[in-house]
Amino acid sequence: MLQMIVLGIICGLLLGFVLQRGRFCVVGAYRDLILAKDGRMFLATFVVIAIQSIGVYALNDTGVIQFGNDGFPWLGTIVGGFIFGIGMVLAGGCATGTWYRAGEGMIGSWVALFGYMLGAAMTKYGVWKVAGDNLLSYRTNDTYIHETLNVSPWVLVIIVTLLVGILVIRELRKPKLPIFKMKPSKTGLAHILFEKRWHPFVTALLVGLIAIMAWPLSAMTGRMFGLGITAPSANILTFLITGDDALIDWGTFLVVGIFLGSFIAAKGSGEFRWRLPDMKTLRNNAIGGVTMGFGASVAGGCTIGNGLVNSALFAWQGWIAIVFFLLGTWVATYFTIIRKQKQAAAASKAA
Repeated sequence: MLQMIVLGIICGLLLGFVLQRGRFCVVGAYRDLILAKDGRMFLATFVVIAIQSIGVYALNDTGVIQFGNDGFPWLGTIVGGFIFGIGMVLAGGCATGTWYRAGEGMIGSWVALFGYMLGAAMTKYGVWKVAGDNLLSYRTNDTYIHETLNVSPWVLVIIVTLLVGILVIRELRKPKLPIFKMKPSKTGLAHILFEKRWHPFVTALLVGLIAIMAWPLSAMTGRMFGLGITAPSANILTFLITGDDALIDWGTFLVVGIFLGSFIAAKGSGEFRWRLPDMKTLRNNAIGGVTMGFGASVAGGCTIGNGLVNSALFAWQGWIAIVFFLLGTWVATYFTIIRKQKQAAAASKAA
């Protein structure tokens, strides 16, 4: 148990710190594509996928870890992914973003986080379990894309890594607009860790390395998977209610570590403060959290478990989930932001 606690919290601390300092949230990456026409953070998510794919397949080939083969739950991934995308926008952050923003003192994220834990627990263990299990029961035999194509996974690893590398180089070569920078108040390592603005690709590199590290650390405690947020979040709430310590595993301490790492980063950078949004936002946070919990459970993972980890394994589930995360995010963004902007613009012209 001590090993599980230490290894899980260490990995979570690192991840939470990096996510907070790098402002790495997947819903922002998806939303920026349609709102700001900015694809840098979205590309950063693929940097994580590419780096992680190299590491995990190297670990798999050397026998350090091994992947499961449970088929592709296509219907659950499609339905759950779309619902999760809608929930992310209402909640104001993805599953991991909700954990790290709670560590910054954002009350709305605390509300969304509780809703997320509740929605996931209800789907995995409660009144929505039958519906969730039914959607997850529709599966194909093939789990992985390379399995279907009958090629080595390294073919896909190389292709994706080369494509991402080309896009990163092209992005870095674009002319940069001057950005006003305040005079640093810290020096040396303290400046880099707590004050300097982190480039999205640097953050993605660090997240990718942590994601690789998560596999052997988790495997040492008997859990054969990498980063995961949904099941551990559901298990925490269910454990607090039932006292069933069988629900506690490495992933549980991972998410606790994410919260603590974010808190440390926010305090060190002076970004921690309690912030209470208006009641309408709190309502949306609550609804979005529950929606995310249901969607992630039905999809078999959130934007981390599916969008970064299963995608790095080239599992069908991961890549199809990304498509429907995007669709759900864009639909919700249209109705909550874009349509209102158009209505306001039309009303302004009419006046």
